[in-house]
Amino acid sequence: MVAPTRRELRRAHKRRRRPAERILRFAVLAVVLVVVVAGLGYGYFQYQWSKVSSSPCPSCVAAANGAPYNVLLIGSDSRVGETAAEAQQFGNATNAGGQRSDTIKIVHVDPATGTASTLSIPRDTYVTLSGQPADTQLATQNKINAAFGAGPDALIQTIQNTFGIRISHYIVINFFGLQDAVNALGGVSMDFPYPVRDQDCSTGVCYNNSGLNIPTAGCQVIDGSQALALSRSRYFEYYADGQWNSDPTSDIGRIERQNLIIEAALDKAKGTYDPLRLNTLLTSVVHDFSKDNGLSATDLFGLAERYHAFSGSDLQSYTLPTVGAVSDVAGDVEVVQPDEAGPMISHFLDGDVGPITTPPLDAYGNPVALPVTTTTAAPATTAPPATTAPTSSPTGTAPTAPAATVPSFDPRPC
Repeated sequence: MVAPTRRELRRAHKRRRRPAERILRFAVLAVVLVVVVAGLGYGYFQYQWSKVSSSPCPSCVAAANGAPYNVLLIGSDSRVGETAAEAQQFGNATNAGGQRSDTIKIVHVDPATGTASTLSIPRDTYVTLSGQPADTQLATQNKINAAFGAGPDALIQTIQNTFGIRISHYIVINFFGLQDAVNALGGVSMDFPYPVRDQDCSTGVCYNNSGLNIPTAGCQVIDGSQALALSRSRYFEYYADGQWNSDPTSDIGRIERQNLIIEAALDKAKGTYDPLRLNTLLTSVVHDFSKDNGLSATDLFGLAERYHAFSGSDLQSYTLPTVGAVSDVAGDVEVVQPDEAGPMISHFLDGDVGPITTPPLDAYGNPVALPVTTTTAAPATTAPPATTAPTSSPTGTAPTAPAATVPSFDPRPC
């Protein structure tokens, strides 16, 4: 009898291998491939992250490992670094010099529960500025967006001293950051109930202030430039009943629409997530934002992994309750409504409110006391209307901020 060859022995052993063993070998191979790809992706992510401009943050408060913390998102109106086409759209450093915080949002992150929420502070909120240089030309009592003129740390000091909100990190995004991020996602889907535009006639001559122009209603994909125009629109108009109608809420309405765009972007990122998409997104916006030294690549990559399935509808969005007023010092301002703002901030921070040393101001420059309570406030997607009376519990505890709905004329994610 002829002895079997080595090739025949290998074939016989392969036929005898159990299905479970073959599945196990395939699984091990798949895990190895995933680890290698993820490692290459993270290495490239670190390389891109190293290009981001970073600065110290003396006033940032470090959070304990795994504990909730707050990140300040600053939308800067600085024109530094823009192209000729962008200068045509946004103005240049000559006619719009310096920098102000066009958008102020605080993101409260709780890694343990996988939840996140945002609190928007209207840019015209009347406060006492902190952290200003001795030779500053700014009045101490001013709109909160003026604090950013002295840099992120001055704005952080102002927020912490005014509202007791401890900030652990900050990210500054310029005009082009939102535009480039939305383009990197391939656009976002928004359902417009009506055609919309941004029509500014305040000078007696009407012109499209932000460039917003959506001529048709319905669910549609908007690109980065349209998303930026929608988020910047302060003279928002919608076409209904045969005429153009204005949104009378100005900055508050703009905050509402910014929150809706964030929701749509989260939904798009969730629906198209893969381990390398974060690298693509970061590559496109690496020159559009800056941050504090303490926010590392590991922190952000970990958050992306932890929250990659986070839905836009899961994000609770709050807007600080204010009413419009006129100040002799700062002109048109937004005055904080203390009975609504205090419980809202307490709820937003899960009760972890810090000391308030320079509370917000009323129209006459007098301090406005914010009641800090452990009573939870009902989540609100927008600021409660000024005409809506706050509710009180039968036991006489601090009133909570009533929930508000998105106006029927605003677009929604679709």
